[in-house]
Amino acid sequence: MIDMRFCYYICIIKLEIMTALNIFLGEVGPMQIILVLAIILLLFGGKKIPELMKGLGSGLKEFKNASKSDDQSPDTKKEETK
Repeated sequence: MIDMRFCYYICIIKLEIMTALNIFLGEVGPMQIILVLAIILLLFGGKKIPELMKGLGSGLKEFKNASKSDDQSPDTKKEETK
């Protein structure tokens, strides 16, 4: 049987971790998101953002394809390379 003091200590530790994260990260609301997007727009400009998103999308696509090829068996890989 689990000791009640143990459960109490676990709950206290979880509360302290969540409080520390809240202090470190703060509350993220719609105004903070808008501010970050405005700063990105000012830094990179309107013409550069689509190029950055295209690069990000192609990078994610390559990562997805690489992770799929790792999941396949070696026999399947040999057939695809032929």
